[in-house]
Amino acid sequence: MSALYMIVGTLIALGVLVTFHEYGHFWVARRCGVKVLRFSVGFGTPLVRWHDRQGTEFVIAAIPLGGYVKMLDEREGDVPPELAEQSFNRKTVRQRFAIVAAGPAANFALALVFFWLVAMLGSQQVRPVIGAVEAGSLAQVAGLQVDEEIVAVNGKGTTGWSAVNLQLVRRLGESGELLITTRPADGGAESVHRVQLDNWLRGANEPDPIASLGIRPWRPSLEPVLAEFDPQGPAQAAGMRAGDRLLALNGQPLSDWQDLVDRVRGLPGKAVAIALERDGQRLEIPLTLAVKGEGDAATGYLGAGVAPAQWPAQMLREVSYGPLAAISEAASRTWTMSLLTLDSLKKMLFGELSVKNLSGPITIAKVAGASAESGLGDFLNFLAYLSISLGVLNLLPIPVLDGGHLLYYLVEWVRGRPLSERVQGWGMQIGISLVIGVMLLALVNDLGRL
Repeated sequence: MSALYMIVGTLIALGVLVTFHEYGHFWVARRCGVKVLRFSVGFGTPLVRWHDRQGTEFVIAAIPLGGYVKMLDEREGDVPPELAEQSFNRKTVRQRFAIVAAGPAANFALALVFFWLVAMLGSQQVRPVIGAVEAGSLAQVAGLQVDEEIVAVNGKGTTGWSAVNLQLVRRLGESGELLITTRPADGGAESVHRVQLDNWLRGANEPDPIASLGIRPWRPSLEPVLAEFDPQGPAQAAGMRAGDRLLALNGQPLSDWQDLVDRVRGLPGKAVAIALERDGQRLEIPLTLAVKGEGDAATGYLGAGVAPAQWPAQMLREVSYGPLAAISEAASRTWTMSLLTLDSLKKMLFGELSVKNLSGPITIAKVAGASAESGLGDFLNFLAYLSISLGVLNLLPIPVLDGGHLLYYLVEWVRGRPLSERVQGWGMQIGISLVIGVMLLALVNDLGRL
């Protein structure tokens, strides 16, 4: 079933985002008087095709990894004299700029719509209450305490842990002061804590901002009784079963499930002995923990889980907006995520953020499946984030991308004439090489996560 969600989720995600991106180009081109020859969703062999009254061919092709809008252009072939004025190359710089910019603009507009729907649908969020503070950590030095709720990070309100994480991610690789505002979970005055960052998580492969501060979110206590397994994990390979109650790790008693998780994470690739109770009998099972992540980010992995916890009502909150308020919230989220995406790319370029955080089609497919399986709200959030990423990436000033064409048009507007065909050709070759290189890097990162 998960594989089905992954396939369907990926096809919907790519289909919707690519269609809207190309429709942006198409819609503005038509209004600028350009004749559109073909509107294709996907590449390769056409599966379905039809024509409209103006002669545009619409195609759904076999490879759903992109799309394109082909316009009449005298640089690409002979154009009948009566159609010359409908050629893309005959349009003014402003018109050509608008046509090219319309694709990314459509992605940002689509993200805003998705965020608007998510804001109105509402969500149940866990209050960001601190469950534990690691001794000697940045959080402890700054004075954060157990049972305090994080209400703001750098002045931005936080209704749940996802909002806390989002604000922390914006500071990855940076130095300086991080402001965390808290108040007692049962009410009281707010306190501002100043966390001093020094190249914080610079170059980390799989950064965990909350954990790296030395904070563990509050969770209800879970009994260490196994309920599910990773088929490829060491727990199932060692013969553990659903219903097993874990008692000790390497002879040290376990207080609850989180105690086991914390200790396992610190033993990547290590041989351990786990004592458990099964059908009233005590057994001891030796196994070697798997490894998740690389380098300093490597953690131990058991490959087993317990039944979900029942959260106390006071630790949950419902967050939703009316139709008008949702517009402001959607615009704020779109702007924030756009800046975060651009900032992350800048940090990767300057080495502040590891390029191993770059994701490709395999990761996109996995996340699409997981979000589709989780529910409509999560899937819409994923589509919004992906749409913003597509919009930002296409605006990068790299020849072959929309941003590269926009750069050429800006130069043409300043100079009063376009760059030579030779210079534009060099730019296209460099752009293609860069894009292929980034795609290969993302694919390698994907394979490394499998």
